[in-house]
Amino acid sequence: MTDDTATRRRRSGGRAANAARSTAHAIDQMPWRVPVNLDRPTEPMPPEGVQAIHDGAMRVLADIGVEFLNETALAHLKAAGCKIDGQNVRFDRHFVEEMVAKAPPSFTLTPRNPEKRITIGDGHIVFGNVSSPPNAWDLERGKRPGDLATYREFIKLTQYFNCIHFAGGYPVEPVDVHAGVRHLDCLFDKLTLTDKVVHAYSLGPERVEDVMEMVRIAGGLSHAEFDATPRMYTNINSVSPLKHDWPMLDGAMRHAKRGQPVIVTPFTLAGAMAPVTLSGAVMLSIVEALAAIALLQWIAPGCPVAIGTFTSNVDMKSGAPAFGTPEYIRATQMTGQMARFYRLPLRSSGVCAANVPDGQSMWETMNSLWAAVQSGTNMVYHAAGWLEGGLIASPEKFVMDCEVLQQFQRYMEPQILGTTEADLAIEAIAEVGPGGHYFGCQHTQNRYQDAFYSPFLSDWRNYEAWQAAGGLWSAARAHEVYKRILAEFEAPPMDVAIHDELADFVARRKSEGGAPTDF
Repeated sequence: MTDDTATRRRRSGGRAANAARSTAHAIDQMPWRVPVNLDRPTEPMPPEGVQAIHDGAMRVLADIGVEFLNETALAHLKAAGCKIDGQNVRFDRHFVEEMVAKAPPSFTLTPRNPEKRITIGDGHIVFGNVSSPPNAWDLERGKRPGDLATYREFIKLTQYFNCIHFAGGYPVEPVDVHAGVRHLDCLFDKLTLTDKVVHAYSLGPERVEDVMEMVRIAGGLSHAEFDATPRMYTNINSVSPLKHDWPMLDGAMRHAKRGQPVIVTPFTLAGAMAPVTLSGAVMLSIVEALAAIALLQWIAPGCPVAIGTFTSNVDMKSGAPAFGTPEYIRATQMTGQMARFYRLPLRSSGVCAANVPDGQSMWETMNSLWAAVQSGTNMVYHAAGWLEGGLIASPEKFVMDCEVLQQFQRYMEPQILGTTEADLAIEAIAEVGPGGHYFGCQHTQNRYQDAFYSPFLSDWRNYEAWQAAGGLWSAARAHEVYKRILAEFEAPPMDVAIHDELADFVARRKSEGGAPTDF
């Protein structure tokens, strides 16, 4: 197919069935919007603390270095004048600072549906689904390995909820599909069952190139149009401490060369893969992030990147990762300060260590989400559905998290802070006077329907009324909502020709063997 042909195949109303589809009403949810965080960020470190972490990071980069397990990356960094010793790369401070300064402070991501465009940076905060757990758990089936059917359920939830702005990695790994072709089935489902921004795993050239091509086809784009603006993204993790592996670097470089964003997220657990002190753990994370960002800016100056933080701590009794802890909150806030120092967007996560959707799961996730808000995070990974430190995806937890995400979105709406004459309600105060009530006054009558946040999952009835209605606990109510959503779900429209072209591409790549594996 030629570029011209691709350009002509625009979304033009989609399939007839979808064009006439009805609106689902499993819940009464808030409309699609991309919230702007109105709060000033929490800055626990004084300016000299920020400078100390920066200076320390520059010393580590110059004197200790970072290992790059990728010959192409090493060749680029050698050409840039870095000191190469085997796979160890030592960076000149001024080179790193110059490269990082080339990165944009914000960027947009435009999926196949332009109405679902999102901005990363500029005070925006967007939420994504849980990504990459190998297992699923729900109230009916318990814990089990992920499969394609369950994966599709989570993709439908991702599309359904307006408070989920992007479809990150696989919300559960479908282990019943061979790894060589898994990315093809997963992206086909993701691109046809959602119209939101999607992600590519940097796990080998074939997977990255296939996903980029599928996103291009789904958008009805020419190659030039795809390369002209961000349409998708990848997230890469370092191998802490002080190492970047081959496939992640390969994928990052491929994305950067085509103008597609790269989120660089070191996974540093204080006391395990990072120093036990928070400043040491955060500094190590900054070292690993800046090393990769410097490489990408050398290869493709001005390419969109973001710093990701995944700095938390371990349980020193067991060695297990802990999330949503006081240390996690502070580390996220500290990394937010560093991201603003470098004028880069920030990614963090909505995470917990709980094994089931219980109270612990929600207070730890709420801690993580408040950390995101307080740190000035722009992109929140794993915002809905995460359990067991990322080993479980749960639909009940997904629904419960979305209730919370909607509350955060409401919290950020500027109209609730209005101070106009009507907002001050002086006439209403005069009308009611001392000792009256505001239920019946006209000011209330004009506004009561949308004056306050209205939950779809929380139950605000008293105990007797709640008990009479079945006495369902939160997870059980969430299970019912998840089932109703699946029953009512209808895929977003897609042009028939584009759908067929995607299917043909998947079939061809499967016939060619997909991505190579050793099994």
